Amino acid sequence: MDDMPMLVLRDPGPLLEAVLRDWGGRSDLWVFGYASLIWRPSFVAAEQRPASVHGWHRALRMRSRINRGTPERPGLVFALVPGGSCRGVAYRIEHGRARGELERLWEREMPTGVYDPRWLPCRTPQGTVQGLAFTLRRDSPSLVGPVGDEEMRHILRSATGRYGSTLEYLLETAASLRRCGIRDREIERLERLARSL
Repeated sequence: MDDMPMLVLRDPGPLLEAVLRDWGGRSDLWVFGYASLIWRPSFVAAEQRPASVHGWHRALRMRSRINRGTPERPGLVFALVPGGSCRGVAYRIEHGRARGELERLWEREMPTGVYDPRWLPCRTPQGTVQGLAFTLRRDSPSLVGPVGDEEMRHILRSATGRYGSTLEYLLETAASLRRCGIRDREIERLERLARSL
């Protein structure tokens, strides 16, 4: 992995308050899942739909020093980064329970404020909904450059954090996408690489 910049912490509280303010609390809340939120959403959803977003794609390029790695041995997790498109799942959380569910989700996804939460149009078979998505800017210090196969093998062999290893995370994501009928050629390639360890 490229030289690791210092971990930049942002207070997740104001980010949550901004999302709650933008949502307004008057309607159900939609969340877009593209990786672990598909196989372990950790919130109660009243409905889920296949969905796609445009202008963003799923990439295993976000450095993880807590959930899937450590500061000494960082792992990688998926992030939604600019460019392309991404198929995933849109979840509807009923407005009466949305704040509590969102606070729990924040504890899991935003302990260091690393993601840039944003509202994206999610195209579903029943129409477009505005869904909350956890994205990453191209200039984020947590976004790594392209990772070669040898380096990826090393990360998959060695990186483990509070929720398990990067390897487990990759394989769970690949399996969940298959169950949803979602093809992602890069994840399929990484899965083949992982199975060759």
